[in-house]
Amino acid sequence: MHLGGGKKLALGEKLSFLRDRMVENFVWTVAFAEEPQFGYYRRVAAKVNAVITTIDDIYDTYGELEELEVFTQVVDRWDINAIDSLPEYMKICFLALHNFVNEVAFDVLKENGHNVIPCLKKVWADLCKSYLVEAKWYRNGYKPSLHEYLENGWISIGAPVILVNAYVVLSNSSLIDSVSLDEYYDIIRSSSILLRLVNDLGTSEREKETGDIPKSIECYMNETGASEADAGRHVNWLISETWKKMNKEATTSPEFKSFIDVALNIGRMSLCMYQYGDAHSIQDLETKNNIMSLLFQPIIV
Repeated sequence: MHLGGGKKLALGEKLSFLRDRMVENFVWTVAFAEEPQFGYYRRVAAKVNAVITTIDDIYDTYGELEELEVFTQVVDRWDINAIDSLPEYMKICFLALHNFVNEVAFDVLKENGHNVIPCLKKVWADLCKSYLVEAKWYRNGYKPSLHEYLENGWISIGAPVILVNAYVVLSNSSLIDSVSLDEYYDIIRSSSILLRLVNDLGTSEREKETGDIPKSIECYMNETGASEADAGRHVNWLISETWKKMNKEATTSPEFKSFIDVALNIGRMSLCMYQYGDAHSIQDLETKNNIMSLLFQPIIV
């Protein structure tokens, strides 16, 4: 994968089992921050999306549980010397992640003098830990409650990784000095829950066929005995309530418009990408036409 302005993430060339979603990974970023001055951020965000998709595929479809446990430990320790304990495909993935984080951190350090490696490596480790929880649930046939599922699922959807990278890339030195990332916890969580719920509505049918843990609809059905239609209505109600909560948080969070816009736009773009199913993994004709119109077809004046 190559998106310009940085090093190549040649993961698909080395790991043949990965979903090749380069265009989709970039399309998300156009919605996150469309203004021309955010070109560097869009390149970073597209790479973030690509690495998230890669790691998700490893935990979901390819890795053995014992391998996933070791990989999670290596990411949590963030120790390049520990990769000898990993199989070859995981070494490639960890090195790509490690190099990418260092590349972003180096650019941020040059720009505003702050070391952001600690917060970046933590959010990636949290993502891997959440994937490991889901891998264990799946292999053990465990059925979580909706609350338990969402407490893990808002992290495993990947939005915290997207938003922490947005925070460090879009911030300037004075903002990082005056406003802590922790002050945006609520809006990060709400944006992540929204993406998780919308994703579940769009992907549940495909993932039931391919094999995966119960998603929001199934968790609610298992917990309450509700029909699939009633469970779908409940999830849609949760989406509506989460939007209300996030809109309020957007007005009460410390002023950082470009970052708050990304948090809101994640929700907006999720409604677009999952409107007709799982367009991130399997393009339907409507989504394909929309992407072609947005990125490739010239505007006729």
